[in-house]
Amino acid sequence: MARGTRKTAVLKLGGVGALAALLFAGGLQLASAGENNRPATTTAAQTVNCPTVRDKLPAVPAAASAQVERELANLDQEIARQNERLARQAVRPGGGPAFIDNAILGPLRSKRVAVLDRIEIAFNRIGVQRPDLDALAACSLNAPGVPSAVNGGAGQNGSGQNGNGNAGGQNGNGQNGNAGGQNGNAGGAARTVNCPRVALPAVPAAAAGQVQAELATLDKQIAEADARLARLAVRPEGGPAFIDNAILGPLRSKRVAALDRIEIAFNRVGAQRPDLDGFATCGLN
Repeated sequence: MARGTRKTAVLKLGGVGALAALLFAGGLQLASAGENNRPATTTAAQTVNCPTVRDKLPAVPAAASAQVERELANLDQEIARQNERLARQAVRPGGGPAFIDNAILGPLRSKRVAVLDRIEIAFNRIGVQRPDLDALAACSLNAPGVPSAVNGGAGQNGSGQNGNGNAGGQNGNGQNGNAGGQNGNAGGAARTVNCPRVALPAVPAAAAGQVQAELATLDKQIAEADARLARLAVRPEGGPAFIDNAILGPLRSKRVAALDRIEIAFNRVGAQRPDLDGFATCGLN
């Protein structure tokens, strides 16, 4: 009788153990699903919030305009580069506020100090009073979904940049126009690329992080092309054929790849794949 009681108790404990094991396994499975589906809870990425410089400049002498344009393009290129990093952070979070300060905002400030100093020197070199741009070096962060303000081309409506807008349910295009209409003081010596804004349908939450990262990549590509055009304004080479072959052609190829990755991000989560081929080709402002 005692042996039968002990056997029943062992069976009961075994049943409880099995149930606990099932619950534990289920918990692990749920936890794993949550980890694998992390983009489903990813909100829009933050972007860097840097003061615009073009609209803070005095009238730029013609002799300094090419150098100033090149440095403004460098500022935009650095903003795009850091926004791309922030978009990746939104997909694969790591560090925290200290990491953002030390790895993104701190180095960004140092790079802006150097660029702003070169703009000041461009004025001083030709005998014009050197502007004080030190206060424009430090950047902070925008709220998620708010695009960065950029300097863009002189008197132009930016360069068709897409920004990191709120990709989780909105089009994710916000940066276009932030640079436009800002005094155009630099005289328009350098041209900028004119790329179409990427019009997206509502972005599923599970694809938001990837889409934001690719939009930031598109902006980085535009900023890099603008920086190269600004260098051409200082040291001209080639002509229309050179610009097509060395700037616009490679830019189109890079955009095709980034746009394809955006389409795949939709398709991967079961949403209809948008057709973005028409947004690949850029011209010049």
